[in-house]
Amino acid sequence: MALDNLISLSFSSEELATIDEALQAIQTALLRKTINLTPEQRQQYGRIAEQNKLFVNKAKSYMEQYAQHVPGFLDKAEFDKDYTAREQIEQRLQRLDSLNEQLSDTKVLLDHDNYHNAISFYRNIRFLSEENVPGTNVIYEDLKQFFVTSPQTPVTPPPPPPADNNDSQPG
Repeated sequence: MALDNLISLSFSSEELATIDEALQAIQTALLRKTINLTPEQRQQYGRIAEQNKLFVNKAKSYMEQYAQHVPGFLDKAEFDKDYTAREQIEQRLQRLDSLNEQLSDTKVLLDHDNYHNAISFYRNIRFLSEENVPGTNVIYEDLKQFFVTSPQTPVTPPPPPPADNNDSQPG
């Protein structure tokens, strides 16, 4: 029985070069403009939820309408600069997220096809090895290491509850 091939594609060397050049251009454009946070910093700063984005947008709108109420210690020019950069990054992240999803989903199907074809090959080699076809034992021995399961540890029943010494014993 033939296996279903869920996806079939290939990239030319020119296509790969175009993709790699585009990725390099993105990396170059972002050089010294992006930050890498530690896991602790990511936890500390987190992300603002959609509701908080709406709050920021509304506050910005009011700051522009009522500039006289913006506190002197708040650097409005820096706020506007950060706001614009956040919007610019968010738009590009959405496009990159879409590309990431497309590539990831495509890779899932390719992985599926590769794995199931490798399993078919392994089963055939195992059969050929069992039939003593010359040269197949070494292949089978090398591949079977991926299917070794650890022996099940016996399940030990829990110990009985401790005896209660306060129970009256029939005498």
